[in-house]
Amino acid sequence: MALLLCAVLALGGCSADRRPGPGPEPARIVFVPKVGGIAYFDAMNAGGLQAARELGAHWSTRAPASVDPAAQAAILRQLIGEQVDTIAVAPNDPASLAPVIADARAQGIHVLTTDTDAATSQREVFVNQATPEGIGSAVVDALMAKTGGTGEFAIVSCGQTAANLNAWIDAETAYAAQRYPKAKLVETVYAGEDITTATKLAKQVLDRHPQLTGLIGECTTSAPAVAQAVRDQQKIGQVYTVGAGTPQTMKPYLLDGSCSMTVLWNVESLGYLTAWTAKQLADGSALKPRNNVSPELPAVKYDAATHTILLGNPLLITQDNVDQYKY
Repeated sequence: MALLLCAVLALGGCSADRRPGPGPEPARIVFVPKVGGIAYFDAMNAGGLQAARELGAHWSTRAPASVDPAAQAAILRQLIGEQVDTIAVAPNDPASLAPVIADARAQGIHVLTTDTDAATSQREVFVNQATPEGIGSAVVDALMAKTGGTGEFAIVSCGQTAANLNAWIDAETAYAAQRYPKAKLVETVYAGEDITTATKLAKQVLDRHPQLTGLIGECTTSAPAVAQAVRDQQKIGQVYTVGAGTPQTMKPYLLDGSCSMTVLWNVESLGYLTAWTAKQLADGSALKPRNNVSPELPAVKYDAATHTILLGNPLLITQDNVDQYKY
């Protein structure tokens, strides 16, 4: 019987187990936002999870507890030790992350930046939500529509080394000087990613500049903060605010007029595009000049010269359309 069995098995290579081996493991993608506990990055995470489910990848988030660049670098080092497939990071300080990104690439781990770039690092792709010029002109136009193109305005930003925010501020400053010469930027302050600090700083700016007519909240924590400061100091209708706030966070301020408009993009779509791009890197698939990412993102542009994939144009959110967005 044993000889007969071996003869039969010999027809199949004389192996007692011909079951196929397990398939390849799903690509492990880890998203490292600037900080945890912020609605903006929660929405990005939701979009990333959706894409991962559809693409057959594994997506997770590893968020630092603060915007300290060292905390973010420590997470990347942990992920290098875990040998994940792709790291998608929104850098707090691009310069300080560059050596860690280089270490990841040396270990064969793919790295992309999203929301914020680290252009001088070895990141492979930047997933950009919108161009600085597009954001800057939209923000300034929204504010100047309320102030009549004149008056003093100030900016409350977040991280002082955040490349995306600094690029937006540069674009806003240049655009305002060229398009609205009767308006004057009087001050820019930085609050990290803390809404309480941003509100306090905005109130101090209002106190220092009694003739102020406008405030820009440059990020998703300072946008509600500048509106709250105007509300607290009872200056609704005297000082106008615009910013880059998430829709449902900004809804109360849009409804009572303490914020005129929030200029953003579909944050869940940014997360989706981030996961999609990370999966392309993990699979070794080249990006095309135009990419059919999903039915909602059928023609996403990629610039090979700068290794940048662009979500699209800014999204203008007012009290009229805010309920279209659930995050």
